This record gives sequence, C-alpha cells and structure tokens, in this order.
Amino acid sequence: MMNRRHFIKQTALGIGAGVTVLQSSSSVFGQSANNKVNLGVIGCGGRGTQLLGDFLKRGDINVLHCCDPFLDRAERAGKMAEDSPLGQRPKVGQDLRTVLDDPAVDAVICATPDHWHALGCIWACQAGKDVYTEKPASHSPWEGQKMVEAARKYKRIVQHGTQCRSAPYCMAAREYIASGKLGAVHSCKVFNTKGMGNPQWSPETDPPANFDWDKWNGPASEKKYTPAYLGAWHDLYEYSSGDMINDGVHQTDLARMVLGRELPNSVYTYGFRNDASGMAEAPEVFTSLCDYGDMLMTLEFSSSTPYLLKIDPEVRESDMFPLWQQCATRIEIYGTNGMMMLGRHGGGWQVFLRPQSRQPRVADALHGRFPDPEHKENFLACIRSRALPSADIEQGHRSTLLIQYAIISHRVGGQKLRIHPQDETILDNPEAMKLFKREYRKPYEVPDNV
Repeated sequence: MMNRRHFIKQTALGIGAGVTVLQSSSSVFGQSANNKVNLGVIGCGGRGTQLLGDFLKRGDINVLHCCDPFLDRAERAGKMAEDSPLGQRPKVGQDLRTVLDDPAVDAVICATPDHWHALGCIWACQAGKDVYTEKPASHSPWEGQKMVEAARKYKRIVQHGTQCRSAPYCMAAREYIASGKLGAVHSCKVFNTKGMGNPQWSPETDPPANFDWDKWNGPASEKKYTPAYLGAWHDLYEYSSGDMINDGVHQTDLARMVLGRELPNSVYTYGFRNDASGMAEAPEVFTSLCDYGDMLMTLEFSSSTPYLLKIDPEVRESDMFPLWQQCATRIEIYGTNGMMMLGRHGGGWQVFLRPQSRQPRVADALHGRFPDPEHKENFLACIRSRALPSADIEQGHRSTLLIQYAIISHRVGGQKLRIHPQDETILDNPEAMKLFKREYRKPYEVPDNV
C-alpha cells in the first residue's frame, strides 16, 4: 500500500513537479507594510463566505472588499472579516467594478453564480488582478476560451476551484496510472448521481430592498425578477446547465487529471427529464459518451437518486473510504490489470483485482484529505512566484468544456458532436455551434478582443 505521509512529504518538496512561470512587467502583488496579499471577495453567498472564512484563517492576506448584489450578504461578509483575527473592516458594495477599480487589490475571489464567472474573471485580468474563480469555469465554450486568452494576455494567475488538483492523493493516483500499474486504460466512468428537486415558479415581483437584480442577472437576458430564479438558476440554461456542470465538473476534472486526457474526438449524449412540473430545463438523467480513440469516458448523471451519497466530512478528514457502490461522486477507472475507484474531495482511492473466494482483493490504496487548504496555499504561492497554479484556468476550461459538449449534444436532440482537435469547435454542425457562444446583454458583454 502507498504510504500517505511519505507521498505528502514528497509532494510538498516539489519532487517530480514541473513548474511554468509567467513573466510579468507589473508588480507581483501589493507591497503592503506586512507583505500580505490584498483580496477582494466577489460573491458573498454560501460558497463565497466559505472561501472567505478559510482565507481569514491565514496570516498572509488582507480583505479590502466584500461585494454582492445582495448588500446584506456583502455586509455579513464584511462583518466576518472585521470579527476575524485580522480585525479589518473591508469596504462593502454591490458593484464588482468598484473592487476591480481599486489599485490596492492584488487578487479577487469570484464566487458568483455560474453565468458571471467568465466576465468577472476577464474584467479582473484586464484590471491587473489575479483570480480565484469558482467552478465551472464558464457558461459557454467560447467564453471559457476568452478566460484563458485573458489570463495569458495579462499574465494573471487564475486558479479554478477544482481543489483535487492540489490533493496529494490525487497526484498519487495520476502517478500510479502513468506508471502502468493499472495497465492500459480503455474505460472510465464519471458519476454525479444525487437527489435534487425541481424548483417551482413563483410570481414576478419587485426585488427585495438592498438587492440589485440587474447586477445579479448580469449577462443573461432582460427579465422581471422572481424569487424562484435564486433557487433554480443551476438548472436554467440562462445561468448554468444543471448539477453535472455546476458540481460534477469536480469529478470530470479529476478524471482528466489522473488520466492525462485533453479533448475527445466526439461526444454523444442521451438524456431526458421525467419531472417537468417545475422550472428546471437541464436533463434529469443523462449518459454522455466521450470518445478518445483508445478510451471511452462516460459521464453518468442523475438528479433523482437521493439514496446515493456524496463523500461526507467524516470520510474527507479520516482514513476511511466511501461506500463505493453508493458513492454519488465517484470515478471508476478500468485498466487491463485492475480497477481503480477514486473519490473526490478526500475520498481517496483503491485498486481492485479479480476477487478470490468471493473476497475483494485490494492491490493498492491511498486515503485522502479534503484539499481546500492546499488549493488556497497554492493560489497564494503562485501569486508570489508567478508559476502556473495547480488548477490553472486552461485545465478548468477543458474540464468544463467536456460537460458543455455533453449538454449541447443533449440540447440538439442527442446528436453526435465531432470536436475540432485544435480550436475546440464542433465540426460540421451549425445548430450545435449556435450554443457555443451565448447572447449577451449590454453592458455585461464578454468582449471579442479581451
């Protein structure tokens, strides 16, 4: 069995790791008196405040801004910072451009709904800020490309919020497969199977006091406010494309990481929605086939399986493995020598061989830990060193792109999409290419020339 402590020590020392450094004529980060990185938080909902709370535990940052269209959320986040050991009272507001216009801000945390990720990231890069952006990278393939373009043009550090790329146990899984111990891999199954309802419509009304609906709606089309949008946006194509892209991108990214895969040759999806009683547009269940020539990857999604379990905190922070057969967020990798079961966010991995006397045979295994702290550490270290972060935006874009292809295939009636190996476009399918880029609402437009 692999020794977890030994591998973590080797990884911390950087053994075997290649590093790419971005050269920049601008200052590396703000030269505050205590040499801390000055952060702005954009999006102060559940995930935004989680990220803020974790960053506030560190001693090497200042929080200068907390921003959210819900002013009450921004105020709450500001109070968190003020009450933390840092003892700072950041500026609070509703317009992210105020954060980006502040020359003292070195980097921003972008934890908005999905449809804002690309525009927030690109504007931040243009303003000379580094970015920690939540997953998924983008709302459409085209704007994901623009995020990568902006990061490179302005020489910005952009860390995508797929933390498993900073996890030692995931790096070990990648090395195990690359060493050939699993044999040739011809099949991989990526699961995101949970229990999620179908939100119901509510009447149009005026937005609440202290809530800027126009800024929240942002790049999406002009529409009246209804509270239902705030609970249903994950399943509406204006804002996202369902839980597979909003959360399952963690597993898709991890599968790509350990297998070393980039673009598939083609993607085909079959899916449907049985429960059409509410607002949800994204499919309730689908299977997508991603053809890599010598390997087939399937994306297995369901939102109607409440008996399947996400990897819980007890597993994440202990030497335990998930109950694999009911793990909602597992990856199955089939090699010619054995099968690897791999879990995200501290789930660890086990390699199973042919059983003997009906008893499981585990050839190798490694427990994990939830790599949130390592991911933030990597981001801040790269701000200082200008090395590409572990989850650089190009990798985040490619993993998001794979699910975007799957959803586009579903939306055009389950057509098989052939993928251009260089420019990522969909070949010979004008109908599918109409979904490659969204229509933007002024002034919330991702520019053609970033």
